[in-house]
Amino acid sequence: MKIFAIGRNYAEHIQELNNERPDEPVVFTKPDTAVLRNNAPFYLPGFSKDIHHEVELVLRVCKEGKNIEEKFAHKYFDAIGLGIDFTARDLQQKAKEKGLPWDIAKGFNGSAPLSDKFIPVSEFKNLKDINFSLQIDGELKQKGNTSLMLFSFDYIIAYLSKFFTLRTGDLIFTGTPKGVSAVKVGNVLSGYIENEKLLEFEVK
Repeated sequence: MKIFAIGRNYAEHIQELNNERPDEPVVFTKPDTAVLRNNAPFYLPGFSKDIHHEVELVLRVCKEGKNIEEKFAHKYFDAIGLGIDFTARDLQQKAKEKGLPWDIAKGFNGSAPLSDKFIPVSEFKNLKDINFSLQIDGELKQKGNTSLMLFSFDYIIAYLSKFFTLRTGDLIFTGTPKGVSAVKVGNVLSGYIENEKLLEFEVK
């Protein structure tokens, strides 16, 4: 299983981090050891003082493909889940300032909490109008809608498949909306697609 993630896919999130708007998807990966399942607690690592939450819709790849045309991309994912892309912002910033890769800031152990449930694509009326959100301790922190994505699901699938063979079970984190901030011990994070809670876990 490969885990792909798309950065800078919501304009207001780009603005809040003072990043440049990309012409093509910004792609990074996470190892499978980053995945946190079953609403297991997330333990703050000792190597960072600034771990940010980034709630994202996650596509589940359902068949193998490469060099996929965008018009056929919808055939290559069958369900959508919810995930958190935890980011060690201090380590990321340090790496960016030096022009170095920031894999450790995104791919550390437990940095990708993932919902156990994935909702079949067929249950969505419109993939370009999906609401998702994140609450911390009952307070709304992030709210997004797929209509605001710079790069659509189909475009992301087609783009990734130019460089990587997609295989059944691969996961694609599709970007986060504005509202990212640091988490702290004792926080309870609750993630939703529309009004359905798919994630809830504690920071320890």
